[in-house]
Parts: sequence; structure tokens; C-alpha cells
Amino acid sequence: MSNISNAVDSLANTIGTLEPQVSAETDLQNLMTVEAVQKVLHRSRASVYRYANTDTLILNPPFDHTRLNPESRQHKEEPLMFHPNEVARFAQDVLKIKQVIIEINQPPETLTHQLLRQVLAELKIIRDLIESTS
Repeated sequence: MSNISNAVDSLANTIGTLEPQVSAETDLQNLMTVEAVQKVLHRSRASVYRYANTDTLILNPPFDHTRLNPESRQHKEEPLMFHPNEVARFAQDVLKIKQVIIEINQPPETLTHQLLRQVLAELKIIRDLIESTS
């Protein structure tokens, strides 16, 4: 019986550690692409690239308050992604846009996440049954 209880604990811990990974993916999804910035600022794609703080020699140049600073990248091939707060700061401070409204819609919960929640609920029920019989 203790082996089953240990297995349930192990699985519950494993599923519990998956939660931060899912929220980290959600945080990454909250970043804005060049197209999203283009729509928010009502500027052309070329303008967004002109505003962006990029350099052909430096992958992640230092912060420049007069430019639109993208998030850090690991490779030059990665697309430019911008944090919504940075886009709002740039719009207000540099472009002098008075009112900036940036809406971020949370992505829907994935099927995998729903299944993991159901598995965890069933494992908790099994654990309670095992503990009640011991």
C-alpha cells in the first residue's frame, strides 16, 4: 500500500511541477509580435523595425529609452518580441501618444492542461481512498 501511496505522491509532484511551465509558456505568449505592435501603434511594419532597438552586430543591445526595446533573444533568427509595457512606454514617451490601451487576451486552456488537471484529481481521490483504508 505504501508503494501505491508513494507513486501517487510522485505523480502529484510531477504534475505540480508542470504548472509553472504552463504559466511560463503563457507569459511568453503575452509578448507582442511586430504585427501586433504595428496594429497598436497604427504604424507600418517598416516603421516598427525602424523604431526597434536592434543592431546587426549585437544580438541584445543595451536599453535605449528613445527606441522600442525588444525582449532578449537567444539567436538572430528568433523573431522580435515586445513586452506590452515597453510598447506602451514607447508610445507615450517617444511617440507622444496620449492614451495607449493594450489588451492582452489570455490564451484558452489547452486540452493537455485539462487532462493533467483531471488526472491529478483522480490521483487525489485514489490517495484519499488508500489513506482511508489504512
